[in-house]
Amino acid sequence: MNIFVIGATGFVGGALARHLTAEGHTVTGLARTGTAAAGLHAQGITSVAGDLEERRPAVVEAALEADAVIYAAQAGEEQETATVQDLTRALAGTGRTLVFLSGSGVLLQRTAGAWSPDVYAEHEPFTPEPLAGFRKAAEDAVLAAASEGLRTMVIRPGLIWGPGDHGHTSMIYQSVAATGAACYVGEGLNTYSHVHIDDVTRLFSLALEKGRPGGLYHAVAGETPNRWIAERVAADLDVETRSVTPGEAAGVWGEFGALIMAASSRVRAVSAQQELGWQPRHTDMLTMIGEDRLRRLATPSA
Repeated sequence: MNIFVIGATGFVGGALARHLTAEGHTVTGLARTGTAAAGLHAQGITSVAGDLEERRPAVVEAALEADAVIYAAQAGEEQETATVQDLTRALAGTGRTLVFLSGSGVLLQRTAGAWSPDVYAEHEPFTPEPLAGFRKAAEDAVLAAASEGLRTMVIRPGLIWGPGDHGHTSMIYQSVAATGAACYVGEGLNTYSHVHIDDVTRLFSLALEKGRPGGLYHAVAGETPNRWIAERVAADLDVETRSVTPGEAAGVWGEFGALIMAASSRVRAVSAQQELGWQPRHTDMLTMIGEDRLRRLATPSA
């Protein structure tokens, strides 16, 4: 299959491009710069020069040359909205496949570090997080395009972890550099369902193989409250843990990081398991504790 990956130079998109190449697919990736293109070529991935702003027509042209398109970019609201609109319009009636990478952040709850009992399967209703309203609208637009002669799907993972991630474990290591302690917000019982990057890439393969038009699939393998992560990081580095207020958290992780570190986002992967036969193979995010790359994050900058 010829697959065009938008976001092939990012964390998830890059892992997808490498995984699909290893499976024998012909993969093309979007590259905004010559350096990005060289990086893709070094991995055996053909590059397409373009971006999601002025050079978006080149993205649509590359999509029309592919059997399947994966949108795995982390773009701003205007770029993402316009790109989804252009792709669904251009691909309508072609029977091609378009898979959109979203995330469980669309349904996160601002709990200020408290636990939430709410957990959502794929098609259960929820109140979207206001900052992710554009992402939910993009999901809806992609799924609606399934009625227009296009095989569209949305994959909505929880917190993605694995080599090179920038998730909650990484952020708690970073908090040690900022404060000298492994930090969590409030009670630290808030929980973000998580999944390993390798399990996410396998889910994409299954979706490409047998996903149904209009399919929505969650990816989740486990849950670990932030305070538990902080306690393990503290033990690894021989430091204390510390509860911070949401206001203090902004000084540690920035406004957006503080929002994520204080929120709960819990999902179940019912359709992914029942329709695609997907099962996660990596279930313990705490196995990352002690990695050298994480310990380096705990060292204050000079």
